[in-house]
Amino acid sequence: MGLEVPAYVLSALTAAGGAIGYAKTKSVPSIAAGTAVGLLYGLGGYRLSNNEPYGVELGLLASVVLGGASIPRAIRLRKPVPVVLSLLATYGLLTFGDAFRRTL
Repeated sequence: MGLEVPAYVLSALTAAGGAIGYAKTKSVPSIAAGTAVGLLYGLGGYRLSNNEPYGVELGLLASVVLGGASIPRAIRLRKPVPVVLSLLATYGLLTFGDAFRRTL
């Protein structure tokens, strides 16, 4: 299993999470952020599956953006949604960070 599968799964989860956040609270930032991060993960997965450059870097960038937004909120609020987003970001950081480190 390559890195494209985790990238596609994270893409779907973050985009769906943004849509659910919008449906529940009419929060435009939720759908915008979920879609943007989901697109970064999806593009990274696409590039990885086609052996194009910068797939790992896009996955890592998406994880950094997601973690930067969700981890402080999870610590401060201790609510389920930011905690789950933080766990997804941490998984992405570990997965894509390790792959990036191995390319150096």
